[in-house]
Amino acid sequence: MEFISLLFILAIGIHWLNGLGQRKRTALLAEQLRPYQIEKHMEQLTGAYMRALGEAQPERQQQILGLQAQAEQQLSAEFQNLAREFAKLPAPVTRAFKYAVPFIDQLSTKATFDMRRMLEVHAQGIERAVANVQGVSLKERAFRLMGEMFLMQHSCHWFCKSKTIASARMVAQHQTRYEQALEAVSPETRQAYLALVQG
Repeated sequence: MEFISLLFILAIGIHWLNGLGQRKRTALLAEQLRPYQIEKHMEQLTGAYMRALGEAQPERQQQILGLQAQAEQQLSAEFQNLAREFAKLPAPVTRAFKYAVPFIDQLSTKATFDMRRMLEVHAQGIERAVANVQGVSLKERAFRLMGEMFLMQHSCHWFCKSKTIASARMVAQHQTRYEQALEAVSPETRQAYLALVQG
């Protein structure tokens, strides 16, 4: 009986410490995001891309996609700035748990990923998609950029909460599974991203 009580107290303690860490990381990321309109640009682009991809007429599709250039450039520039500013923060506060166990980073840094590097990976991925360095069609480019945005948003939710919660939010908000977003991004983004979360 005493063992069960001890386990119960331990579980409550772990849950409380997790919640404390999540609140700190959420506040940190919110503070860093405050000067930017990244979320606004993402909403605009996602809505426009979904409309375009649902269009039966290629001309109308091209027209909608062609009108998004300014928002795409702004998103890319603002995310570059966010990654640059976040990179100035000290290491302990920028680390996120791969597993939802508090203080696991003190046992093994392999159990965490550094959000500074993660934001850099996403900034480069968004920049590549906007610049269309591979010269894909506008439709493919929109699909790829949505993947880059969704995976970036997933990383932000993972940093603040957990991978499980981030994945559930992506399904609820975008009807997109984590694996689908990972498949949609560029090979360069996918390789760099997996090296961070699996390394």
